[in-house]
Amino acid sequence: MQLPIKQSLERLPGGMVILPLALGATIATFAPGAGSFFGSFTGALFTGALPILAVFYVCMGATIPFESLPHVAGKGGVLLAAKVGMGVVAAMILGHFLGVEPVKAGFFAGLSTLAVVAAINDTNGGLYMALMGRYGRPQDVAAYSVMSLESGPFITMMTLGGLFMFPWQTLLGAILPLLVGVTLGNLDRNMRDFLGKAAPALIPFFAFAIGASLNLTMVWRAGLLGIALGFAILIVSCSVMFLADKISRGNGVAGLAASATAGNAAAVPALVAHANPAYAEAAPFATVLVAASVVVTMLFVPLITAWWAKKIGVTSAQS
Repeated sequence: MQLPIKQSLERLPGGMVILPLALGATIATFAPGAGSFFGSFTGALFTGALPILAVFYVCMGATIPFESLPHVAGKGGVLLAAKVGMGVVAAMILGHFLGVEPVKAGFFAGLSTLAVVAAINDTNGGLYMALMGRYGRPQDVAAYSVMSLESGPFITMMTLGGLFMFPWQTLLGAILPLLVGVTLGNLDRNMRDFLGKAAPALIPFFAFAIGASLNLTMVWRAGLLGIALGFAILIVSCSVMFLADKISRGNGVAGLAASATAGNAAAVPALVAHANPAYAEAAPFATVLVAASVVVTMLFVPLITAWWAKKIGVTSAQS
């Protein structure tokens, strides 16, 4: 007996990304010890997003001709500039009214400049690559090698005026798998075909691993303010990133896919406070609020991206 599993998943917009991600988040929320309970290969899958993404990057890189690299740099540069620009504007406006301390009372108690900037600055690279692997071209997927500059606390520290440098090793490490793939694919067409065919199969696996890092109870802990912040980040980021993608002559899909807050953004407030004690009071509240933004944006960005891709007639990865 044959079941139309793949066909059913593809019938749902973004199904190959959304359903594995939702499954991982559900298990992480209601059975958080499942990975450690089973251990071995099963446990590794619950925490293995980065290794799978590294392999995905090599496979996707193999399909990119050398002549497409300017597109990669241009697309990634525009999306990175848009993200950083949003963080700078938020820091200037909120910093003027709030300074470095959180709001003390009322519905907005706990909200701070640190929380908003941290939630805006860090793109969820895994989700972006999963969505663009489904709806974009290899060059669009590879654009994250440029956007990876914003990963971690460095851009947030720069935006808030606390740090004006970041380690070059981090950037080099982010683009090495891509460079290996590009080199192999351009030196040998057989390697291009071999590796390129493997890339789509990896998408549901790292989508599950990303979801397994997402605990839905963080939304409950953050309350209505956390949910409100998440939706505010979702609306602003989707709008600005969509326009940025259009400016770079894209169809808007890449901009929408880059609008989610990365899971590691929740660790940024504590790192910023460690580097600059002026943010120590804001950091605990900011951590919970950013975590809520992660959940909200990770759940809705795939739906919005899939809806727009369907609306403009993009139903599968472009070659």
